[in-house]
Amino acid sequence: MRLALCQINATVGDIAGNAQRIREGMRAAAQQDAQLILFPELALTGYPPEDLLLKEHFLADAAAALRELAADMYGAVAIVGFPERAEDVYNAAAVLADGAVHAIYRKVYLPNYGVFDEQRYFQAGPAGAIIDIDGQRIGVTVCEDIWEPGPPASEEALAGARLIVNISASPYHAGKGAERERMFAQRARDNLACIAFCGLVGGQDELVFDGHSCVIDHSGRTIARAAQFQEQMLVCDVDLDAAAAARLRDPSQRPAARRSERRALIMPTLPVSAPAPAHADPAPPGGALVEPLAPVEAEIYSALTLGLHDYVNKNGFQHVVLGVSGGIDSALVACLAADALGPERVSAAIMPSPFSSSATQADARALAQALGVRTHELAIESIMDAYERSLHAEFASRDPDLTEENLQARIRGNLLMALSNKFGWLVLTTGNKSEMSVGYTTLYGDLAGGFAVIKDVPKTLVYRLCAWRNSRAGASAAPVESSPTHPEGQALAGPIPTSIIERAPSAELRHDQRDEDSLPPYEVLDRILAGYVELDHSREQLIAQGLPAPDVDRTIRLVDLAEYKRRQAPPGIKITPRAFGRDRRMPITNRYRG
Repeated sequence: MRLALCQINATVGDIAGNAQRIREGMRAAAQQDAQLILFPELALTGYPPEDLLLKEHFLADAAAALRELAADMYGAVAIVGFPERAEDVYNAAAVLADGAVHAIYRKVYLPNYGVFDEQRYFQAGPAGAIIDIDGQRIGVTVCEDIWEPGPPASEEALAGARLIVNISASPYHAGKGAERERMFAQRARDNLACIAFCGLVGGQDELVFDGHSCVIDHSGRTIARAAQFQEQMLVCDVDLDAAAAARLRDPSQRPAARRSERRALIMPTLPVSAPAPAHADPAPPGGALVEPLAPVEAEIYSALTLGLHDYVNKNGFQHVVLGVSGGIDSALVACLAADALGPERVSAAIMPSPFSSSATQADARALAQALGVRTHELAIESIMDAYERSLHAEFASRDPDLTEENLQARIRGNLLMALSNKFGWLVLTTGNKSEMSVGYTTLYGDLAGGFAVIKDVPKTLVYRLCAWRNSRAGASAAPVESSPTHPEGQALAGPIPTSIIERAPSAELRHDQRDEDSLPPYEVLDRILAGYVELDHSREQLIAQGLPAPDVDRTIRLVDLAEYKRRQAPPGIKITPRAFGRDRRMPITNRYRG
């Protein structure tokens, strides 16, 4: 059987635009003689539609668009994800054939953990379902249905399905694609059935979908794989007779198959006939096999680039602006912005204070020049003086402290927002996950902005990503060409001056300031945060891992106290298994200290 897996970049709420993408995919697949064409979970509405699903007119518009798509579907079978409005609302897969909606499968398992909230919106489907295409029995599942071992996939296989298709919107975190593929291989071996996974691709607010569609044969071998982080139609020929032959040699499933038949798990459908490929010489089993991105820094960088690109473009922004300080975080965000949008759509504001060293200012200008982005020089010393004069009478009895440091951050935030208001630019913030975790940020200062690109990127990973972007592999993968020069005259592969990567991190809000004056070393801090934030480890568990007790206690206290700040931070791209916001929902008013 010839499959076409159309991993499209759907936009939430753009029913007409998504329908057009689906229609174009159906036409392209027909030109490739595909018999079965797959589109992702909720491809018609985008994922996740959230409270749009509570609007009757939204559901009605999706249903109308589905009927129009079905009217165009002849000569093959298409499976399209959409929200079905029946006696309740279902996360459903529509089977389109012969000009009509031929059957509908309803998702059985509704995830309600992490970023998922499907039980708020959907009713669960009753059981697995199969369709017949040219005498071949196909099982249908939606996303989480196949993550669960056993039914519905196992019941579909026991009812005769040699191919189980899975349409999905699976949010990305680092390594997720490889994790999914290993799971699919296990399901294929368990069920002696081929698995075809069609994944959504693109950015949606905090989420990124990596695509990574693939086809696994009954032995667990990947025979086709699409690219990550880009739209693609993956065409693959699957030998379903091989799965049938393997079952003949494995009688252990026969009693279970008889029990499955008695449970009547097959959704009533009519056989669907689709033409076999018309090629005189059939293609061998399998299809394109794109290698996953490696190393992991390349994968994460691509996820961040796609997430930023789609957030900006899907929300109608033409230009972005960020503060570039000569530090590592703003260097990474500047690279991501230039690579995602093109340097002509990026502005870098350089806003030195009396505490900004000449070296960091020079590095900021060198970075902007290497990337080819526009620069705006906005010195803030005179504004600081004006603030100090205004507050002098109030502060006269107190020594300078964190208040004066935060004023600098807020001045910079005001200037960036002024550029945003005047020119309609989106402000990108540059804070990383380590800083967000412990509140090493200033409300209405460096937290001010529209999108927090590296909000879920720990500080140690920031360094790794910058080193990768500066490597020859990173430079060759990036669309922005640059040829910066090291101060000693040595050419670099990437745009980030070496001194930015090698310099000890500092906010430069007072003389000789270092981040480690206020925080544990980032190598230690990030280990504590990974355990406390992502794994919910207790103080005792963290200390048992060899982490210093004083650093553990201080970090836990800072994380708990900073929840009110994180609630006011802009959205940012999820790349770890547990990001702040949708993933981790903690009360602000909270006296538990564990």
